[in-house]
Amino acid sequence: MAVPIRIAIHGAAGRMGQRLVALTHVDPELELAAALESASSPVLGQDAGEIAGLGKIGVEITTSIPEHVDAVIDFSVPEGAVAIAGVCAERQIPLVEATTGLSDEQRQVILEAAQLTPVVMAPSMSLAVNLAMKLVAEAGKALKNLPGGVDVEIVERHHRFKEDAPSGTALKFGEIVATEMGQSEHKHGREGMTGQRSQSEIGYHALRTGDNVGEHQIIFGMMGETLEVYVRGHTRDSYAYGALAAAKFVATQGAGLYTMKDVLDI
Repeated sequence: MAVPIRIAIHGAAGRMGQRLVALTHVDPELELAAALESASSPVLGQDAGEIAGLGKIGVEITTSIPEHVDAVIDFSVPEGAVAIAGVCAERQIPLVEATTGLSDEQRQVILEAAQLTPVVMAPSMSLAVNLAMKLVAEAGKALKNLPGGVDVEIVERHHRFKEDAPSGTALKFGEIVATEMGQSEHKHGREGMTGQRSQSEIGYHALRTGDNVGEHQIIFGMMGETLEVYVRGHTRDSYAYGALAAAKFVATQGAGLYTMKDVLDI
């Protein structure tokens, strides 16, 4: 039997971190080497399994990465992502960067870390979302020069606790569409007398409801018909499974920046 890949989870006490702890614990290909939180966390010293609802698993919540870790998964906050990226770069530990809401400056720190260690970075870890991105790119390419033109709108839904809008995933969908179809304007919502819609724009609409883990709807509106690509997450496990797949991938790579396209080989 192959030696398990030793994983450290940064943000282990958060909603996503708890699911990662639980799914890592039952995956025979993985071993939970560390469960990390910030120095101000009230759960430091507690068993990560108990926090995740598993019972004791013998891994305490701590602030530092131990020796002999094969990959780190970061699902924390932007400031935490910057800090862990610096540690991974210094120690050349492979990193799966899944924290959203990064500023341009914070994102640049992650990109610089990828010069020294392998980093998988994506706006969404969901396997279905990343496949949907490929489908959207193909649709945009095929519809680019359609007579009558195409109007593209992106609608996303997330839970009430999400702090950034639109989601990084929605913005990535828009970037993909613009690359294939050439739109130059990105309009966030509409109100008042806006005038006729321009086909040079992509519209974004962000909904925040309850505990919704994430839905994205990319609408290609044409004269006489509509094409929609719709992807919906039912539980946070959709992101957790993708992050674990990325960890298994990145643990064997050389330094550089990778995406979920590399993980999925699409």
